[in-house]
Amino acid sequence: MDNTIYNFEAMRSVDIRTVDPSTLVDIRDVNVNPNLPFTEKVLDYLNQIKNAYCFRFDNVIVKISHTQTETTLEDCMEGFYRSL
Repeated sequence: MDNTIYNFEAMRSVDIRTVDPSTLVDIRDVNVNPNLPFTEKVLDYLNQIKNAYCFRFDNVIVKISHTQTETTLEDCMEGFYRSL
């Protein structure tokens, strides 16, 4: 088992307006072995991506965030499509 300690608060606090894009991993370069057990897949992903909240897709910086709510992604998508 990997003994790496992940500082998720530091990952989450990266500001996409000031981060150096060259320090971020391009998600297209991440290749997780689908044959690994779930926990090992997660660790493999984290080891490769370096920051689970902020990464690149080509030259685009991507920042992921979420809120604690009972609303599901499906609920949000349905609401979005109904609003069109």
